[in-house]
Amino acid sequence: MHVYEVLRRPVLTEKTNYLADELHRYTFEVDGRATKQLVQQAVEEIFKVHVQRVNMMRVHGKTRRFGRLVGKTPEWKKAIVTLAAGESISFFEGV
Repeated sequence: MHVYEVLRRPVLTEKTNYLADELHRYTFEVDGRATKQLVQQAVEEIFKVHVQRVNMMRVHGKTRRFGRLVGKTPEWKKAIVTLAAGESISFFEGV
């Protein structure tokens, strides 16, 4: 699997912004087949940083109503990457 196929998108919420600013932990939505080693290699190669730890979890799909129909959102995989002290990833440069 290519490194650009492993990471799908960053997860940007108030909680993940706090984790990034205070604890140097960045959250990404990753491919369902990705492993901790693949995520570590992808982040280090793409963002040129040193990864200390990778935590992975599956986010279960939720039941949602679409008018009269009941559907389900898809399940996805999330990775929380802890960087070495003093390193950071900037998602919005020059904004």
